[in-house]
Amino acid sequence: MSKINQHADFIWSIAELLRGDYKQSEYGKIVLPFTILRRLDCVLEPTKQKVLNSLPKVEHMKLENVDPVLNKVAGRNFHNRSKFTFKKLIADSDHISDNLMDFINGFSKDAREIIDYFHFTEQINRLDEANLLFMIVQRFAEVDLHPDKVSNIEMGYIFEELIRKFADASNETAGEHFTPREVIRLMVNILFLNDRDILTTKGITKTLYDPACGTGGMLSIAEEYLRELNPDARLEVFGQEINPESYAICKSDMLIKGQNASNIKFGNSFTQDGLAEEKFDYMLSNPPFGVEWKKIQKEINDEFEDKGFNGRFGPGLPRISDGALLFLLHMVSKIKSANGGTRLGIVFNGSPLFSGGAGSGESEIRKWIIEHDLLEAIIAMPDQLFYNTGISTYVWIVTNRKKSKRKGKIQLVNAVDFFQKMRKSLGNKRHEISPEHIEQITKIYGEFEEGEFCKIFDNKEFGYNRITVERPLEKGKKKANPELRDFENIPLKEDIHAYFKREVLPHVPDAWIDESKTKVGYEINFTRYFYKYKPLRSLDEIKKDILALEEETKDMIQEVIE
Repeated sequence: MSKINQHADFIWSIAELLRGDYKQSEYGKIVLPFTILRRLDCVLEPTKQKVLNSLPKVEHMKLENVDPVLNKVAGRNFHNRSKFTFKKLIADSDHISDNLMDFINGFSKDAREIIDYFHFTEQINRLDEANLLFMIVQRFAEVDLHPDKVSNIEMGYIFEELIRKFADASNETAGEHFTPREVIRLMVNILFLNDRDILTTKGITKTLYDPACGTGGMLSIAEEYLRELNPDARLEVFGQEINPESYAICKSDMLIKGQNASNIKFGNSFTQDGLAEEKFDYMLSNPPFGVEWKKIQKEINDEFEDKGFNGRFGPGLPRISDGALLFLLHMVSKIKSANGGTRLGIVFNGSPLFSGGAGSGESEIRKWIIEHDLLEAIIAMPDQLFYNTGISTYVWIVTNRKKSKRKGKIQLVNAVDFFQKMRKSLGNKRHEISPEHIEQITKIYGEFEEGEFCKIFDNKEFGYNRITVERPLEKGKKKANPELRDFENIPLKEDIHAYFKREVLPHVPDAWIDESKTKVGYEINFTRYFYKYKPLRSLDEIKKDILALEEETKDMIQEVIE
């Protein structure tokens, strides 16, 4: 991590040149695209001259699209045919703006599009007018970001650290952009755990998708894991991102790693699904917590009403104030029904576990997922793991290919105490999961045995019938009195009438059930299953504490008087 921090601190120090001419909230608009440009420049440096030497010959071919030919010469999925590099740019300070634009325009289409998402031309003009452009380019030329010096994974960390620093400086939310790497590693471990035999097959190719991919952290960690497991395997990654800067960073990372950068789409996954027809082997996501979907309400309601179960949102729609479960439905719509099915992992806060009563959108979504036997496990994570929130989070594992012993079952893993305190907090992130913790949690999940940290239930355990209990308006007449109406939630495993006879009629003998209003609901009250009784303190202990406080207060009062 020291090398990562060293590079991030150096790049961050360049932002200090902007002080006075730019607001702190604007630093990222300069530093992030320059970091990408310098990274691309370093990656292409070894073959840059070969590309320039081949230009006359390629231009003579009069091809409609020369990019594939020059990409091959560069040995990458992209190239740059400008004569400039960062080192050559600083050799001509008088024409820095024009030369930098020439350098940017020299990139092949995919790479140039990445820079376009930063609206960088206007920033170049602004920097030039403030006499800052040359100094910025000069400082960036000092840092070597070639993959031999800074690996792709390390580069991902550097981008995330920069985003965190910019977010801290401008009171914005870094957590919207990325997930702590140790959380991703745990999710990837669990997602791939039972597939090791498949994934170690020589030449195997699998696909992975993240509908809210941010800077691409989940995609990168999954790719790294599979490469460790099987160097001959290929994980083709796909993603979509709504934030233009995060999208650009993710796409540049994919380009450099030789992935198909066109698999990363820009826009809102719900209203502009760039991968509408695709199905995937694996999916991972950490969608925003508690974000309302009012802006896209019409499009989602239209799909729900017009397409029903032929669309993505057939099971139901959650309340407007929290769209987290929409991401789950969106991902479930991309599950493969054949070819081995799909496994997905998604991070939620506590709300999707229990919000909404029977018949509500949230309950209907849980009902559909559970009754279709798609929910395999939920893992309760430690709090204070994320940069922008200290709340508790849960990893849901959803799949249409459960092992036989897991069919009809849901596993709950309580990992809230599996963490270590960080020496230095990062925003709200004060806890981290060590590699040993990841191994322990993965083992508990994989063993699928009940114990202190693991409970296993039938799917029906989480369902209930919500009955409407009516009382008569007048004695002896079966006309309901709305003011006396009551409700009972009866576990699905219980017989409704036996429960009613045992629990209700002894107290209100004239009551009856309005069968037409009975609804089935589902909720997962996670903490209830792992509740540990803490005995009350004894009177002697309490008395001792009170006397000690009195003694302490007496001394303080004496000091004030004296």
